[in-house]
Amino acid sequence: MQEYLNVPHSSSFLSLLLLPKASDRVASRYNDLEDTLARANAWLHASQASGVPIVFMNIQTESLLTKISGETASSTVNAGSLSDLSNLAHVSLYGFEDYHGVDIGVVRAVRLWYAPLCGEFAIEVKIKEDDTKLGFAISRTEEGFIYISSVMDADENTPSTRSGLSNLYEEAKSASRLLVVSRLSNQKVLPWMVSSTGAVRCFDTVSLSQKLSLHRHAKVPILIHVLLWDKTLASPSSGSARFRSVSPPVLAFPPEIQLARQHSQNQILPLPVDAPNDVVNEADFRLGRDTAGEASFRFHDFSPPNNWV
Repeated sequence: MQEYLNVPHSSSFLSLLLLPKASDRVASRYNDLEDTLARANAWLHASQASGVPIVFMNIQTESLLTKISGETASSTVNAGSLSDLSNLAHVSLYGFEDYHGVDIGVVRAVRLWYAPLCGEFAIEVKIKEDDTKLGFAISRTEEGFIYISSVMDADENTPSTRSGLSNLYEEAKSASRLLVVSRLSNQKVLPWMVSSTGAVRCFDTVSLSQKLSLHRHAKVPILIHVLLWDKTLASPSSGSARFRSVSPPVLAFPPEIQLARQHSQNQILPLPVDAPNDVVNEADFRLGRDTAGEASFRFHDFSPPNNWV
């Protein structure tokens, strides 16, 4: 794994698990399998239209066990013939009775497999003693992807400029792509699930910003992986990024998907970070995930211009 993987001990296989959407408030009934497949398809197209450089790989159903009772159990648990089984082909929840008379439910979720358009690229952001800002801001798309939303202009001394991150951001902007962060310190920061209420489970921008600030306070280099849309942008080098002129993408999107980023009224603004800690603690490096219950995102409205990490 050390020799053959771009990121040691970690795969480049990316996926999103979508649970069937509940059709009532008590979550006793769920929309059918076709609805879940359609929502997976919509999420993929919305991500591509937003400028996230990903392509479809595969899709599959996953069976998750749960306990059911009442009307849901009685309507599905007695499938005694092949014709009854065929009726279960498109349902998202069906049941059976175990040896102890307990009604067990099977929830059919959908896993969508996707891949970066041109792979991932690692950028090492090194910190100097006099650095007070990293020089970039992060935001999140409605589909749950973390991306670099802005960089400081005309400042050669910021870590983002020295590492080449600013150049790559400008290349992405000119190609109508988002500079999506796929990993921080080799840990994936991509959306991983859609709940039965339709909420996207993704990483918390507040926790990620705090993690970045802790690195800066402790003068610890930051390893950031981003999703590439053109292999010619990056050439192999010893720990540093070199960028070439933009050429047409290897895999072009259809015309209807090649859209510039449209910011909605729900766009999460870049987050200000000023962590008081002067020493980096490993426990603080754990990337936080949303704790907002069934809400997809936590929104924060900070006034500019003090919104840089």
